[in-house]
Amino acid sequence: MAIKIILLVLFFALMVGIGVYCRRHATDVNGFVLGGRSVGPWLTAFAFGTSYFSAVIFIGYAGQFGWNFGVSSTWVGLGNAFIGSLLAWVVLGRRTRIMTQHLDSKTMPDYFGKRFDSEALKVAASIIVFIFLIPYTASLYNGLSSLFDMAFDIPYYICIIVMAVLTCVYVLFGGYMATAVNDFIQGIIMLGGIVAVIAAVLNTNGGFVESLTKLSQVTAEGTEMQGAFASFFGPDPLALLFVVLLTSLGTWGLPQMVGKFYAIKSEDAIKKGTIISTIFAIVVAGGCYFLGGFGRLYSDVEGIISDTGSVAFDKIVPSMLGTLASHSWGNIIIAVVIILVLAASMSTLSSLVLTSSSTLTLDVIDSKGKMDEKKKIFVMRAFVAFFVIVSAIIAIVKDKFGFTFIAQMMGVSWGALAGAFLAPFMFGLYWKKTTKGSVWACFAFGIAVTIIQLLCSFGVISFSGTVLSYIFASSIRSGVIAMVGGLVIVPIVSLITPKMKKEKVDSMFDCYEKKVLVSVKENLEEQ
Repeated sequence: MAIKIILLVLFFALMVGIGVYCRRHATDVNGFVLGGRSVGPWLTAFAFGTSYFSAVIFIGYAGQFGWNFGVSSTWVGLGNAFIGSLLAWVVLGRRTRIMTQHLDSKTMPDYFGKRFDSEALKVAASIIVFIFLIPYTASLYNGLSSLFDMAFDIPYYICIIVMAVLTCVYVLFGGYMATAVNDFIQGIIMLGGIVAVIAAVLNTNGGFVESLTKLSQVTAEGTEMQGAFASFFGPDPLALLFVVLLTSLGTWGLPQMVGKFYAIKSEDAIKKGTIISTIFAIVVAGGCYFLGGFGRLYSDVEGIISDTGSVAFDKIVPSMLGTLASHSWGNIIIAVVIILVLAASMSTLSSLVLTSSSTLTLDVIDSKGKMDEKKKIFVMRAFVAFFVIVSAIIAIVKDKFGFTFIAQMMGVSWGALAGAFLAPFMFGLYWKKTTKGSVWACFAFGIAVTIIQLLCSFGVISFSGTVLSYIFASSIRSGVIAMVGGLVIVPIVSLITPKMKKEKVDSMFDCYEKKVLVSVKENLEEQ
């Protein structure tokens, strides 16, 4: 217990200290929201990765998908690395940085407003962000309850309050730069922690080969496949594909993820950041899902499977850790994991509340740009505190009363945001003929799919006997349909709706043609 408490205190002190140190970077809006667009590759890459992977991944998704798919759930982590990180940086990173600076855009809704010359689009995007980021933010506390029950004898609400207050403090002081520096430190903890946990868990089960052998002997329900949970694609490859697509492609349309590209410093930083971010995702995401793949070896632990047969997915990974306590080194590993999960959650929480507060302040309250710099920063800081408090209250209320509505909203937030934003954002960067009408159509489609999913989840409507029953049986499937559907809707609608004025669009895309001087080592001279 002493080890756990000492490490926690040191961790919290470091986070707050960095916030205070970085306050000099948060004296204006550009500094508070984007770190002055001068953030280097390591900070940006780690900020991207730690915003991507939170306690929901380590405790919730690793347990759930590991239980459902076995070690093949590692594909989810690899998809996150190569689609959600590598391709996202390659496809979006450079163009996002250039275009948003050219348009002087600081948020995703502001980008939509300026790129498509529509104040209404900016407000609509802001409302979507506001509605769906709050439940997503509250979901970050998921899984902490099971972990802290295992490690400490303190009420869950205290964990939520402490985490919320400390995150709020360092974001209020240092803005984006404090978040980025803390994300870097938290990312290092996550890298070391996940490697240590995997080694410890496999060791307690006799090593990798022995663990895999035990897993191959577990029978998979609904299939005649032998050793399904130790197989290459698991017992349900199609369902696995939907999970890979949702959790990987979704990052391309999430404002708190894409916002990292707004702030990166240079061309060289983008190239290095692409590599760093991908390696980080391979280790953290790949490691989390690989670890969760052995969850069924702990099916006999009390509390994982209820009397009704339901599985408490949030208890699977904490149960793995609980078995380490009997070893001499076990408590050190548990202490590291507690820091790891807190680091993952706090980094994502800080990114989300900064995104929400900046969007609401700059794109709704001060949409006309009449407030001065000091007032904008004051309002943004007030909203940072507001969003942290609201997310903490929602998490506490959900835990105390078990409100399923909140749980369902958390599940569809990712699909709603990515479904509405992914396609119009990407096409807007690359295709001059993308129209305002196509953006409205994509917004409407993404939100409509989300609302239908919620209605199906609560039993208000049913599509039994149709192909729609398969799609809306899970927020994972409907979320993928929302994203992929947007990629089809935007080009089709753009071809049949009024185009923007050619000279205005050309002036926007001129930013890609601007000539810059580089050294010969960057670009060979023509003879």
